[in-house]
Amino acid sequence: MARDTTDQTPVTSVSELTEYLADGNKPKEAFRIGTEHEKFVFYTADNSPVPYAGDAGILALLEGMQQKTGWEPIIDAGHLIGLVEPTGRGAISLEPGGQFELSGAPVETLHETCKESNTHLAVLRDIAEPLGIRFLGIGGSPTWTLADTPRMPKSRYDIMTRYMPKVGTQGLDMMYRTCTIQVNLDFSSEADMAAKMQVSLKLQPLATALFASSPFTEGKPNGLQSWRGEIWRDTDNQRAGVLPAALTGHFRFEEYVEWALDAPMYFVVRDGRYHDCTHVTFRQFMAGALKGELADWEPNMGDWTNHLSTLFPDVRLKRFLEMRGADGGPWRRICALPAFWVGLLYDDAALASAAELVKDWTYEDVIALRDAVPAQGLDATVRGRKLGDIARDVLSVSRAGLKARNRLNGEGVDETHFLAPLDEVVARGTTLAQEMLSLYKGRWNGSVEPVFKDYAY
Repeated sequence: MARDTTDQTPVTSVSELTEYLADGNKPKEAFRIGTEHEKFVFYTADNSPVPYAGDAGILALLEGMQQKTGWEPIIDAGHLIGLVEPTGRGAISLEPGGQFELSGAPVETLHETCKESNTHLAVLRDIAEPLGIRFLGIGGSPTWTLADTPRMPKSRYDIMTRYMPKVGTQGLDMMYRTCTIQVNLDFSSEADMAAKMQVSLKLQPLATALFASSPFTEGKPNGLQSWRGEIWRDTDNQRAGVLPAALTGHFRFEEYVEWALDAPMYFVVRDGRYHDCTHVTFRQFMAGALKGELADWEPNMGDWTNHLSTLFPDVRLKRFLEMRGADGGPWRRICALPAFWVGLLYDDAALASAAELVKDWTYEDVIALRDAVPAQGLDATVRGRKLGDIARDVLSVSRAGLKARNRLNGEGVDETHFLAPLDEVVARGTTLAQEMLSLYKGRWNGSVEPVFKDYAY
């Protein structure tokens, strides 16, 4: 999230929080696609991470992007920590370890998504190359230790850094040493949200397998295909994972609200200052728990919006749905991830077909698959079927959904070709992580360093 929300509208009832989510309902013709992608930032001279400050630091990249794009600065405690397009069509933000993120504009087609990503990377390269900087698109930091990794001057991250070791073993790795590609998609009603939530939660482990690209940690193989996926198994399980009620197909906005109310908060913002609130849940906040600690202790809608942004289920509900299972990856995968989910979720027939494919999967099945995928990838099984075989069926459904959308570019080409990187994974039966491991054992001669050349933007 590029900028935390300020909305002083008082919150007086739980029903208002539910109505906030329900206000995300929109007609199908207004559905949009919002793609987010993160990348590691490194110096080409020695593959070391880029710090925030300095003539060739993250700050210099942000200042260069501001000059090139004219986007408005986002300031936190005097530090430039992001940029936002003045009309709300996109933002640039920093993840805790300096991972550079584009949160794309809500667009109608995948053609626009891909053009947007390409333009962003081209502008960024123009600024970065004179500074001796490039970008790495994979899911996990391949060589840097946690101590090596810089820290960005962002107030919410200071609070999270103190809190994470109290609630899990891998929260700091999640913050500082992972990258993802995500897509945000719309729903037309509570029933439509529930159907999409059920299918996408069940299939999120498949996305983790298809996009697995984090087989290295601190310069050596880590025994996994998606280290990022493994990290999420023990980050902060009070606010992450799979919501059992969401797998029923009859999930309601109110149920998500009730779950969110009992998750510990991270912070509230008052007069531009972040206050650590990790000791209370939002429900306790509404009951007056911060009275006496804060002069302005009563919750407002900005607090609720910010709280929702600090919850990390595999599919996150705001006024849209966020698909959160995939590792970061090379440029073609930035287009493939939204293509995969748009094909499955934005066509009614495709959504019904996808639901039929996974109708027998229980909560226990999904958890077992989620646990197996980081190490086994497409070789993981669910209900006696290998995930690689299921992937072939799911991609067929996604392709049919994209074809039915019939959104053509200027050359008359539809959106199905954006699935090509995933078709290649399934055809070969090997993930990007497995390809990297083969290179490590072969041409890379037992070194991880070549990843910075072979998979750089």
